[in-house]
Amino acid sequence: MAVNLPPLGELAPVAGVRLATACAGIKQRRRDDLAVIELARESAVAGVFTRNAFRAPPVILAEERIRFGNLRALLINSGNANAATGAGGREDAAVLCGHLARCLGGDCRGESVLPFSTGVIGERLPVDAMRPAIERAVPKLSPAGWKDAARAIMTTDTAPKGESARIEVGGKSVTITGIAKGSGMIKPDMATMLAFLCCDAAIAGPVLQEMTAQVADRSFNRVTVDGDTSTNDSFVVCATGQAGNAEITGSGPAFEALKSGILAVARALAERLVRDGEGATRFVTVRVRGGATESECVKVAYTVAESPLVKTALFAGDPNWGRFCMAIGRAGIEDLDPDAVSLALDEVVIARGGLVADDYDEASAAKVMERDEFTVDIDLGRGACSDAVWTTDLSYEYVRINAEYRT
Repeated sequence: MAVNLPPLGELAPVAGVRLATACAGIKQRRRDDLAVIELARESAVAGVFTRNAFRAPPVILAEERIRFGNLRALLINSGNANAATGAGGREDAAVLCGHLARCLGGDCRGESVLPFSTGVIGERLPVDAMRPAIERAVPKLSPAGWKDAARAIMTTDTAPKGESARIEVGGKSVTITGIAKGSGMIKPDMATMLAFLCCDAAIAGPVLQEMTAQVADRSFNRVTVDGDTSTNDSFVVCATGQAGNAEITGSGPAFEALKSGILAVARALAERLVRDGEGATRFVTVRVRGGATESECVKVAYTVAESPLVKTALFAGDPNWGRFCMAIGRAGIEDLDPDAVSLALDEVVIARGGLVADDYDEASAAKVMERDEFTVDIDLGRGACSDAVWTTDLSYEYVRINAEYRT
């Protein structure tokens, strides 16, 4: 039930990156469910991870290993999140990383591999099935493996998600390609369920980490499907340094150029996640203007976007002003003046000055809500700041998908 989800286009190879997939039969045997991403030596790697207290063992391992650098590969599986599995889950992830390192050979060590998992929570990984899958994947490593990897990391996604861009940094052509997965449990509070971007720019590791955090905040931190933060959310950016540009070591034109390109790819992926939200029939932008700060605009936008009453009204096509004003009012904005708040659905004004507009026509508003895509435009009337988030409606299909998730 994806909402105008663009088909997967061409995903450009990135110099210094090879990918491969295999089927380990973790939850199903219809398609590959394990992906390997190999990185050139001296690649810089940065990541932003979930803040959920039940952070999965692979998330903990990946975050620890990124700090030490010298990373050579990513190992990703779908079908099993390896979350809420304790010390055993950590051991499983470490064992599989060590096995991949041995298969890759050379100077690759287990500590040079980052593990990522997504799927059912509370179950140990089938290590004995995943070892031979890794062995089958490694000989197939190829710069052209992006589309296969995008499919292998899917869970309830209806389609693979990927995006590429070519930009200029310091007079050199830089390629950026990324893939992501996620349909439900989407309000990451950092990134997305899983997203991996690679580029061939040269950039120092600490600088890439700073850039990655900034990009996450302006892309994956502006989406919500159901308001839930996964145990496994991870957003990782890798830079192989093979584009030939002078290494980016701090702020400046090169930093801004690369950040702009990575942000464009990340935002495109984030939008795809929302369009493919579980059971979604509407793609909705909640834009909040007239705020005293950007943060309060985001706070109001998320409160409206995640309200079950608002989301069911979106599904029903019901332009109920009461549900919107209720959500705006409970966002926790200090000294909010209800008499200054206005609301519109695309071109149709519903409320001005905290009251239903004199010229409001409910039939026109209902027609807007019949559209696949529209904007909920809120003006707080208290400043010059603005921001927006992307969301979906809450449908019967969302309930069915999650009720049957483990069956």
